[in-house]
Amino acid sequence: MLSNFYVEEHVKHALAEDIGFGDITTENLAEDDDILTGALNTRSSGILCGCDVFETVFRILSPEVKVKFYFKDGDRIEKGDKIADISGPAKYVLMGERVALNYAQRMSGIATETRKYQDAIGKYKAKIVDTRKTTPNFRAFEKYAVFTGGGHMHRFNLSDCAMIKDNHIRLAGSITKAVTKLRDKISFTHKIEVECDTFDQVVEAVAVGADIIMLDNMDTKTMKKSCDYINKRAIVEASGNVNLSTVNTIAACGVDIISSSAIVAKAPTLDLALDI
Repeated sequence: MLSNFYVEEHVKHALAEDIGFGDITTENLAEDDDILTGALNTRSSGILCGCDVFETVFRILSPEVKVKFYFKDGDRIEKGDKIADISGPAKYVLMGERVALNYAQRMSGIATETRKYQDAIGKYKAKIVDTRKTTPNFRAFEKYAVFTGGGHMHRFNLSDCAMIKDNHIRLAGSITKAVTKLRDKISFTHKIEVECDTFDQVVEAVAVGADIIMLDNMDTKTMKKSCDYINKRAIVEASGNVNLSTVNTIAACGVDIISSSAIVAKAPTLDLALDI
């Protein structure tokens, strides 16, 4: 979940960026006693996400702006649905409109895309997870949206898990040397993940006791062979060339986790509108 403190601080920065030295249009047109009433509507179908963030934008601008939601995060919304009613001082409704929509549209788009991928996995045990390919300073919102869409979390940042990638292997000299050195230095509470491009690397990662083995850009034949060889001795993650047309085939190989940047980086925004 997103903490209220984090959301409020982030929204304050977003409003400062958007308003600048003042909304010269609204502030010179709206009188103090002007009231606007409107509705948040959706022009496309998907998974709603960002209700609390949307409401926070207006609450920070003025506690007199009231938002009443008819759906909650994680609900499926259909084109034409009225998501919420909004009313309050005109200048604050108009001043916060774009920022509030930006949050909700982006987060709902990611939640919607994530749900498509998890649904495409079908009957298999694999879970779709995100990556660190996120928008700078917006990661918490994007990962929350993934969770809301039915996905699961990969590491939030570099301190969560030791992930040995190809460049780390080159630096250390081998998978065995990298895992051994890390295990001697990091906390026992952290898992060690190894990125493997070949079956031989999988064998080495298993032998040295890696907690998680990532099968990176492998063809499905090698992936299935690797899953059978690992045989629950490590968590198996698949990554690379993941899209809606391949995710089910990858899941069928027996992996536990499928990571994809596409659910965030390539997710279109959901078309929402604030209609006065």
